Amino acid sequence: MVNQNNILDILKTSPSVALLKARSSGIIIDFLTRVYGDVAAVSHENIHSLLAEYLNSHGFDEDDESDILYTDTYEEKATKYIRKWTDSGFLTNYRNEDGEIHYELSSHSSKVIDWLAGLKQEEYIGTESKFKSIISQLRELVEYTNEDREKRLQLLEDKKMEIEHQIQQLQMGEDVKVYEEYEIVPRFLQINKLAKELLTDFKDVDDNFKNIIKEIYQKQIDPGLKKGGILQYTFDALDELKSSSQGKSFYAFWEFLLAREMQSELDDLIAELFQTLKEKNIDSGDTFLQNMVEYLYESGRKVYQTNDKMADKLSRIIRENEMSRADVSKRVVQEIKNTLIEISKKGQKPDISLSVDDGMEINIPFDRKITFEQGENTEYNIMPETDTLSIEELGELGKVFSNVYVDRKVLVRNIREAMKDKSQVTLQDVVEQFPLKQGLPELFAYFGALGQFPHKSVDEEKRQAIVFDYENNKRIRIPEIIISI
Repeated sequence: MVNQNNILDILKTSPSVALLKARSSGIIIDFLTRVYGDVAAVSHENIHSLLAEYLNSHGFDEDDESDILYTDTYEEKATKYIRKWTDSGFLTNYRNEDGEIHYELSSHSSKVIDWLAGLKQEEYIGTESKFKSIISQLRELVEYTNEDREKRLQLLEDKKMEIEHQIQQLQMGEDVKVYEEYEIVPRFLQINKLAKELLTDFKDVDDNFKNIIKEIYQKQIDPGLKKGGILQYTFDALDELKSSSQGKSFYAFWEFLLAREMQSELDDLIAELFQTLKEKNIDSGDTFLQNMVEYLYESGRKVYQTNDKMADKLSRIIRENEMSRADVSKRVVQEIKNTLIEISKKGQKPDISLSVDDGMEINIPFDRKITFEQGENTEYNIMPETDTLSIEELGELGKVFSNVYVDRKVLVRNIREAMKDKSQVTLQDVVEQFPLKQGLPELFAYFGALGQFPHKSVDEEKRQAIVFDYENNKRIRIPEIIISI
């Protein structure tokens, strides 16, 4: 429930509200709607050139709110606007695998645009379709929250009878219910609206990951906070995110989306729907649904990329700390050497001594009392749990605790190169073609890189021996991991 304090806080801090309140909100929303109508992301170069052209065509001169001057060129105005919109949370940016910067709508801008689109009268969603949707969801909610086995069986029997009745009608040649245009259009609009809202949900999760990364940066510059404190915060924040309703929903849906059967069914359903619209001469007016799976996959992949960045940051923190300690030790040793050299040159006897802490308590085995009395047996009632980490989680752990930096982009390219002209490969095939140069840390990184490939499977029954140290012929046995197109 949203209370008064929540509302006041939203009005003060929400980027969505800031966008609506901005003096140039009309320009911002109109431009973003035009640019991101059919695409999810735009390159750095393209969005700047598109905005410069837009400002020029509209004769836009100045905006003191965004520090845009009359004397600025349209390219300079575009640059200032993009920077301002990104800082304000209207846009987000990321680097793709080639290192190019791309911009996409933030979850806050998406919500504003979706809300404004919902105010358009021509996109009226009929009362009848809304009511039937409510009834359908109520039935589903009642069914799957009912723990009474007899009641569940009765509900299933009712469904069965309804389906059998429809089958009998078709077999007897009776007319079947077919939606008319007034029933098709509102349902299509409703589905399309929900599909777009899914993208916003993905962006919300991505924003949460980015907020964790920002907090890591802040804690890193805190002189009073040690490495352990940063790691503790990160793991606690991740646990909280993944255990939240939002996190559970996202990860469950992501696994659902990556299932090959689900993708195939979605493609078939969407293709059949648009074919029906074409046959009935119904103008859909929006083709977003046709590219929904691609958009969702790309947005979900960005969430995992943001997660990778966080693991990279933690890995660097650990390596920097370890390196700094090693540097200090080397510097001290070198100073000692330099001092000794200077003393020897002068023919002096070094006035250097070592002290040993003699406060240590040393226990010799012979000091212990010999006894034949049997000690009490300790009973352990709680059995240790079997490790249940997924391939992706293993990859993240390997990245965090490794002192070796492994570029996952290179590993992704290796996998794609190994899959050239092949429908599927195993991880062992990839490693044989591109031998591990950094040992186990590189293998762990491969587990994380597999997140970039939607079609993969793990055969626990089959084991593969992967060489991680060629010099000493050391191998590790792992389940067979298959990556397919």
